[in-house]
Amino acid sequence: MLFQLVMNVWSKDARVRATCSEITLSQEVLKDGFHRDLLIKVRFGESIEDLQTCQLLIKQPIPTGLFVDPYELASLRERNITEAVMVSENFDIEAPNYLSKESEILLYAKQDSQCVDCFQAFLPVHYRYHRPHSKDGETFIVVNNPDLLMYCDQEFPILKCWAQSEVAAPCALRNKDICQWKNMKYKSVYKNVTLQVPVGLTLHTSLVCSVTLLITVLCSTLILIAVFKYGHFSL
Repeated sequence: MLFQLVMNVWSKDARVRATCSEITLSQEVLKDGFHRDLLIKVRFGESIEDLQTCQLLIKQPIPTGLFVDPYELASLRERNITEAVMVSENFDIEAPNYLSKESEILLYAKQDSQCVDCFQAFLPVHYRYHRPHSKDGETFIVVNNPDLLMYCDQEFPILKCWAQSEVAAPCALRNKDICQWKNMKYKSVYKNVTLQVPVGLTLHTSLVCSVTLLITVLCSTLILIAVFKYGHFSL
């Protein structure tokens, strides 16, 4: 009897998993220069009309070569452009790459209006300064794939296809309550995102210092001349 019960449960799970489709996740970096936008797109392999009560949370690691400006995030939240919050505390946006630490961002994904089974999240990222190199004038930053978390108000059989474990995280951006999110299994379109960053060369140190000093002295002199020529002094 017990064996038959176990077999029935296993058979039911097997039927659910047989109809499972893959979740795909892609990361794309937009813009050029030292200020970029990270666009994350998530697509379910089938219609998720029965999952409208679910929320999608992306836990994105930020490597030491990048930083996210918390003040910029606050501004974007006020304008309802993106819903993101920093997990790390004591975060220094001015620190160079070699003095910074990795951080994490929680991104509450929004459903894509042009795709019924798609979600997306947007995050502005910025390059940190790197040590100059002796030969190569560039370095690379690897942005690892995020954790994909889902929370639903009710249990759906299809969640068994994707759920691996449970993770505690805030229920919503403006809600301090903690919910148990399901850590979802997905297929990444790209293994990781790699960014190419230009860096200075150590052999240019003397030239850069000399030019910087010369420009500083020249500009200071011009300012002093303008002050004495056009300034009004009262005793």
